[in-house]
Amino acid sequence: MSSETSTVTTGPPPPPVTPGPSAVGAPVSLAPGRRRPGSWWRTALLVVALTVLVVPFAVPTLWMIASSFKPLNEIFANPPRLLPVAPTLDSYREAFAFQPFARQYANSLYLAVTVTVITLLVSSLAGFAFARIPFPGKNAVFLVVLVGLLVPTEVTIIPLFQMFRQLGLVNTHVPLIVVPAFGASAVLATFIMRQFFLALPVELEEAARLDGLGRLGMWWRIFLPLARPALSAVTILTFLGSWNMYLEPTVYLTTPELFTLPQALTRYTDAYGGEMWDTQLAAATMTVVPVLVVFLLAQRQFVEGLAHSGLR
Repeated sequence: MSSETSTVTTGPPPPPVTPGPSAVGAPVSLAPGRRRPGSWWRTALLVVALTVLVVPFAVPTLWMIASSFKPLNEIFANPPRLLPVAPTLDSYREAFAFQPFARQYANSLYLAVTVTVITLLVSSLAGFAFARIPFPGKNAVFLVVLVGLLVPTEVTIIPLFQMFRQLGLVNTHVPLIVVPAFGASAVLATFIMRQFFLALPVELEEAARLDGLGRLGMWWRIFLPLARPALSAVTILTFLGSWNMYLEPTVYLTTPELFTLPQALTRYTDAYGGEMWDTQLAAATMTVVPVLVVFLLAQRQFVEGLAHSGLR
């Protein structure tokens, strides 16, 4: 019985692998979650710089809110203290007792909401037309619309006052709705919406045509839902502009029950014409805090909307 044996032949060992020229000097990738050495101090410097920049804006607001709970003698205490020693709500009660502050608060709220809704409707339609509907002289008409941003409010307020007086609309809220909704703020809103609609791809419009949608259908069903960042930016800008409006209410309104909040804040004076600082700070706090809350909740959409529109 014969047995077969097999022999395994081995060749010379392979040469060692040396790194090629492309591997020499290649950047070393860090593990996920690890920072590049020396980056921590840049982050620390950035945090310190941002903190220093925030102080001039945050401290007055914090002082206003804290002082609204102080009695008058603590507001002018020396040295000054940020937090009240004996907190009280008397200033808030006096704000509503001195004048119809609740009615004035409601006036500002409904005016701001009404102007914002009208501006959103007008600016989105106008922006869609300037961005997506071709018509003769479109660029020239848009340039004429933008000229409205260059005209100061003080230039047009006297002719507008005479016009509304002839119509019998002075001492009403109609001028405070019509003028902002079709004025400079509406022009800026139209510009933001137009720039956003121009950035959307043409394929969306072609697909909408294949589905049988008309111009209004495209605007309502496709373009408007995609324009939420721009709509958020327009909402915040318009709401704040109407909420803080002071010149127009001062010109058109004479009845305290029709006043808005900026007018109401100037009327907290005593019998000698001196400022009621504690009451005024309480009213100012109630005026400012809701706006700050709205902006903090929608600041991401606000920045995104401005970035998409190309406005800096």
